[in-house]
Amino acid sequence: MQLDQNTLTVSAENGAIASKLRQMTTELVSKLHVIGSEVTLIQVVVQVSTPPYMPPTEKRTISLSGKTRLAEFAESLNDSPLKDALNRLAKRHDPN
Repeated sequence: MQLDQNTLTVSAENGAIASKLRQMTTELVSKLHVIGSEVTLIQVVVQVSTPPYMPPTEKRTISLSGKTRLAEFAESLNDSPLKDALNRLAKRHDPN
């Protein structure tokens, strides 16, 4: 927040919040006048903060016996999206 020459500048974390604040500026200026403030304009800006640190995820693997069981189970199913997904999963993961 910053006050400069009767203009109050407010930072919002995202566009949705900024939009809501912009809708409320006339009402907020009126309420500030009631309490004795000389603010005549409220300016709303979007200031995105730095996203929190996300540590790298661990690579997940499936053991050879797990891959075999997935493939065997997939073969027992009728043709379906589940069967296709299980086959892709069994082929993609390498237990290195």
